[in-house]
Amino acid sequence: MHENRKIYIVTKKKKSRKKLAIMILTPIFVLMLAGIGYVANLYNKAEQVANKSFESVDGTDRSIAELSTKVENTSILIIGVDDSNSRNYQDSTRSDALMVATFNKKDKSVKLLSIPRDSYVYVPEKGDYTKINHAYALNGPKSTIETVENLLDIPIDYYVRVNFYAFIDIVDALGGIEVDVPYEMFEKDSEDRHNAIHLQKGRQEVNGEEALAFARTRKQDTDMLRGQRQQEVIQAIVSKATSASSLAKYTNVLEAIGDNMKTNMTFSQMKAFMAFALKNKGLEIEPIQLQGEDDYINDIYYYKLDEDALEDTKNSLKAHLEGTNTASSSNLAQEQQPINEAMNNTNSSDDEDKQDL
Repeated sequence: MHENRKIYIVTKKKKSRKKLAIMILTPIFVLMLAGIGYVANLYNKAEQVANKSFESVDGTDRSIAELSTKVENTSILIIGVDDSNSRNYQDSTRSDALMVATFNKKDKSVKLLSIPRDSYVYVPEKGDYTKINHAYALNGPKSTIETVENLLDIPIDYYVRVNFYAFIDIVDALGGIEVDVPYEMFEKDSEDRHNAIHLQKGRQEVNGEEALAFARTRKQDTDMLRGQRQQEVIQAIVSKATSASSLAKYTNVLEAIGDNMKTNMTFSQMKAFMAFALKNKGLEIEPIQLQGEDDYINDIYYYKLDEDALEDTKNSLKAHLEGTNTASSSNLAQEQQPINEAMNNTNSSDDEDKQDL
């Protein structure tokens, strides 16, 4: 991996959207919503879950003081793991979804790149080309980070890994989400039972299992559209999580996150990113998709990336990450002020309010 890296975060059509940056890290977002909620014990619960979810990349903890102050040019790799009780792949599990998000504080912008799971790339751990989703089976987040860094030529400093159950449990804890199903679907559930999920075409409310099937299916279209559906699910979760009626459900949501997420971000670092998003209401996000075409090598399907388009994407992400100076400790303190103020208000809440929630 890159040495002396700067801090960066991670996720196709180029289209700017405003006020969507908080959507990128769904589990972390919900966790932090709880952290700035109305009751101190909920904040404490969020901190406990964050600590439980912490897992360093290489077994050594990098300087928290250094990492937590670099907010403005930062990248995060989001890894959706292809695993469940019925599959029980353990160390041989593969990634089912990969997204890279890069932040630029000065421009108040985010680039969200979705990487197709069958992309034909060089995997350093293997020393050869293969599907990018194989990297996780070789050496978990470390191998996946190295592969993405090699592909995009940018540093990845944070990762967030979630399994199927994270999305299922979060959606169920929130009482379901609303999505627009593009066509009638018959899909497997999380335990690979065939045709267990049946969705009609149209806008509708779905539970956790149905949301997972909606996000994973690609029988009738492409990996690119699959990536767009995954982004739609994230947006729907955030929309539901921010509603006032969901506050009382945060304890269950936090339990789901704690059991099904791993990250090398500390609670302090999560707060820094959330404070950044809360302070910059005009933050813009640009979804990006890697261009390519279907290909077969030795009768095995791959998504062959377009080299020219890939080079353009790499240059765009590099420029985005290198566009500003890193933040100082004083800047971080200013960015965390919205969360600190929220907590001050929390601590002043009366005991009766705390008991009710």
